[in-house]
Amino acid sequence: MTNSRANLATPVDLLVIGGGIVGAGVARDAASRGLRTLLVERADFASGTSSRSSRLLHGGLRYLAQGHLGLVWQASSEKVCLHHIAPHLCEPLPFVFPTWRGEGLPRWKLTIGVLLYDLLCFGRNLGSSASLGVVSTLRAVPGLRRAGLTGATRHFDALTNDARLVIDTLRSARSHGATLLNYAPLTAAERRGDRWVCAISDEEAGPVEVSARAVVAAGGPWAARLPHSRLKLRLTKGVHLVIDRRRLPVREAVVLSEGERILFAIPWGERIILGTTDTDFTGDPADVQTEPADIEYVLGVANRAFPDIGLTPTDAIATWAGVRPLLASGRDDAGTPSDVSRGHVVTMSEPGWFEVAGGKLTTYRLMAEQTVDAVGRHLRAGLPRSRTARLPLEAGPFSGVLPPAVMPEVVAECCRKEWARHLDDVLLRRTSWHYYHADHAAIAERAAGWMGELLGWDRDRRSAEMARYFGIVNRPVPTPAS
Repeated sequence: MTNSRANLATPVDLLVIGGGIVGAGVARDAASRGLRTLLVERADFASGTSSRSSRLLHGGLRYLAQGHLGLVWQASSEKVCLHHIAPHLCEPLPFVFPTWRGEGLPRWKLTIGVLLYDLLCFGRNLGSSASLGVVSTLRAVPGLRRAGLTGATRHFDALTNDARLVIDTLRSARSHGATLLNYAPLTAAERRGDRWVCAISDEEAGPVEVSARAVVAAGGPWAARLPHSRLKLRLTKGVHLVIDRRRLPVREAVVLSEGERILFAIPWGERIILGTTDTDFTGDPADVQTEPADIEYVLGVANRAFPDIGLTPTDAIATWAGVRPLLASGRDDAGTPSDVSRGHVVTMSEPGWFEVAGGKLTTYRLMAEQTVDAVGRHLRAGLPRSRTARLPLEAGPFSGVLPPAVMPEVVAECCRKEWARHLDDVLLRRTSWHYYHADHAAIAERAAGWMGELLGWDRDRRSAEMARYFGIVNRPVPTPAS
């Protein structure tokens, strides 16, 4: 196993709670600056919001219309930065934004918007924006609804693999000396003198007590439920569908405006990702589900934009649903979920106890840098400046935007070097095989067999892992082959 659970009783400088993208970024930044760093995650790394996004690195074009220029500038700068340090996880992608007469923003306003979008990248965007006429729009996106079509704009953002971005960030943190534990939830924390003493329930080592000079709570949608938290969050749900690209053969990503919402049709190899929704969520973030109404809504938007495709729920190869941990405020809470700012905050709720929340996937590196800066000021440690904007991410041999070929070598890498311990760790997060391959039963059986050989699973354990996986993806467990 790649998790180092030895010497957990050794005091650390920084304990990071949460193994999503922000926690992973904090661990990488802190360890690269010389802090003894331990990260713990209640379940698997990236098992929450960080594996359930739209898989985009973007500045947020629609935030321009909301007046959030600072956020767009931050996100645009970070997008370009990630393209330099992790090009294998930042694939430039053109986005065509069609406009129709009497619906949404007119093309002239969008044209100004995409030009400003490029300027906020200081001319270093991943491609040049443009305005398209009707003929050019239909040539770029065949099958669009022609009635009332006035043209489109084209701008550039990037496609990523969100879970792989977490894993590669963690691999980089480990290379700088960080200790990383999944399936090790925090159970208690108290201040003793000038240190925090935290109880961890480690799945392998059992109860462990950790002493840390400082703690960073990066719990995502669970952040407000952690001890000593003073955060107020507004949780919203986002749902995505995966369909066969033959059902919607677009070459470039397409932006579909639906009232105040923006949805995407994103090419992903032989697949298309459709989404996302944005609705308030009040349940358990660990149990967010894709509902039939969510599927109907997303398909309805796609069918209205492409009237001849006739998508139905049976076209969905897979779905995923996630929860966004947005910062709550009196003003934003009165509006729709789409109105809520995607900004972030770093606060110290008690001496040495830091909370980082809000933000978006694209700005995770900046969030981490600012968090470790705050920790360094508190510890008076004289930390060097962050280098994470220049240090390349450590890429695994199977890292990338598209899932690797289904082969035992991939599973071996996931288990031996990437902390995978359960079947769903591999199928949902390390490889995305579940979302890409339509025959879930066949993929699961093969992967369970390979993992069983590597990890010494007997027949009962393999059956239990299959049941666990199909329970998580909400599908019936297949009958084992005779």
